[in-house]
Amino acid sequence: MNLRFVEAFYWVVALKSVTRAAEKLFLTQPAISSRIAALESELGVLLLDRRDKQFRLTLAGSRFYAFAERLLDLQREIKAEMGSDNALTVSLRIGAIESVLHSWLVPWLEFLGAEHPGIAFELSVDTSPTLVDQAERGTQDLVFAALPAAGDTVVVQALPPMEMVFVGNRDVHRKRQYTLAALAEMDLLTFQRSSQPHISLLDQLHQLGIKPKRVHTLSSISAMAQLVQGGFGVATLPLAAIRNPLAFPLLKPLKCDVRLTSLPIYASFREDPTSNAVQAVVASASKFVAAHV
Repeated sequence: MNLRFVEAFYWVVALKSVTRAAEKLFLTQPAISSRIAALESELGVLLLDRRDKQFRLTLAGSRFYAFAERLLDLQREIKAEMGSDNALTVSLRIGAIESVLHSWLVPWLEFLGAEHPGIAFELSVDTSPTLVDQAERGTQDLVFAALPAAGDTVVVQALPPMEMVFVGNRDVHRKRQYTLAALAEMDLLTFQRSSQPHISLLDQLHQLGIKPKRVHTLSSISAMAQLVQGGFGVATLPLAAIRNPLAFPLLKPLKCDVRLTSLPIYASFREDPTSNAVQAVVASASKFVAAHV
């Protein structure tokens, strides 16, 4: 039995889509369909119900899915035991929110490259809802977002949260400490509407009965940082994102009588019975963040 055919069937079922399975395995849809047809021919049963456009497993397909998972698990164990899986050589699609990008993502990817030189990655940066949706649909292998993904075969691991601070301009904001009420008299910049930092900021203002002058929402850390550096308003940003004085020399964290809620970070990925690659990459990220953030 060709395990590549078994792998194709496994991912079609896990992702509930021939299209997504093809993207996952870097194959064409006809190639995926051909592999499953060959597997069905060898087994002598139909595994997928093709009578309409709805994705359905046959009874035999449901039974074989459990065998497929066990076969691929065994393949992974054999590779690990015999040493053929030690040097990871794989291409992974990694997605991250801007907060991660501007804090520890770049140095971690350099660390990852030194730790596992055979790993290639495709990196994309987007909002948490988009990244979570991509992880759930299988179009990303691993995402770092402020929300956890969900699904039967999705694994979620919490990483250390990111400290959030009010950020001002050194030349404009000269006080040693501000009250939240005083900051609310200024233009406040935060992340896009309905994001965790946006909701958290409004909740804290509401709880203290403070009505802010204006709250601006932006999806870009760079845009927020440039506005504050230019003298416009105060931003809520991850502390780690402004630690590089060369990038924005005029920015500084402002002391406030109210502490902002930390930004949670989750690593979400699908279990892969064919490889330990994603698990190894997540372990690398966890180790790096714990040591450097």
